[in-house]
Amino acid sequence: MDWFDAIVLGIVQGLTEFLPISSSAHVSIVGQLLGGVDPGAAFTAVTQLGTETAVVLYFAKDIGRIIKHWTLSLFGKIPRNDPDARMGWLIIIGSIPIGVLGILFESAIDHNLRNLWITAAMLAGFGIVIGIVDHFAKNERTLDKLTYKHGILYGLSQAMALIPGVSRSGGTIAGGLAMGYKREAAARYAFLLAIPAVFLSGLYKLKDIPGDPTVSWGPTIIATVLAFAVGLGVIHWLLKYVSTHSFKPFVIYRLVLAAAVVVMLLTGVLQPLPQG
Repeated sequence: MDWFDAIVLGIVQGLTEFLPISSSAHVSIVGQLLGGVDPGAAFTAVTQLGTETAVVLYFAKDIGRIIKHWTLSLFGKIPRNDPDARMGWLIIIGSIPIGVLGILFESAIDHNLRNLWITAAMLAGFGIVIGIVDHFAKNERTLDKLTYKHGILYGLSQAMALIPGVSRSGGTIAGGLAMGYKREAAARYAFLLAIPAVFLSGLYKLKDIPGDPTVSWGPTIIATVLAFAVGLGVIHWLLKYVSTHSFKPFVIYRLVLAAAVVVMLLTGVLQPLPQG
């Protein structure tokens, strides 16, 4: 991977991480189109550190308050049912499914599940799921009504994103909509819930960069920085957008992209499991 490839992939990561269209799918597809090589799970996980840092910066006040109240609740300084203290526990509980499944199926996630036939199927299939859920969603619950049961279900929804093509935000938001939460509330919680999983995954995958023949530290760092800058703008835009719009445009985009990937696979432009 050269510097130009890293710049393009960093921008792609920033643009797609928070939209319900699967950043891992886009990085894999664009990576092949640029140089015929899938950048790999390690590169994807590390560049996600950039986009997740954007989440931390955007929600810095909320995160600081949640951490403070959660800590104080441990020592009985504030009630354990304090909304922010409870949110801290909900984020921890909701992060368990993706952490456990990520470790158990690490090999499959890094290799077999990155098959672009699977990615295309998930783009289309889960796109339809998002469309159906969004159409019938009640859009009435707010985050102060988030229960521990819903926190676990949110976590299971997020875990579906271990399969490229599903989308972390798409899976989590769809889960929230299915449980009756407002679009903006579902998106906001999806961002907060992703923080532990993405940071732990990215830091864990740092060890794989030196031994990966397709990437190196310099391009990976520049891609991560660009992902942060672009992702920060996308967060701001998406939260405003979903407050007044449905997810229909994203569903259509997923279906079109899935069809395009299938055509490129059939014509040999893309390889299901590229080597290197």
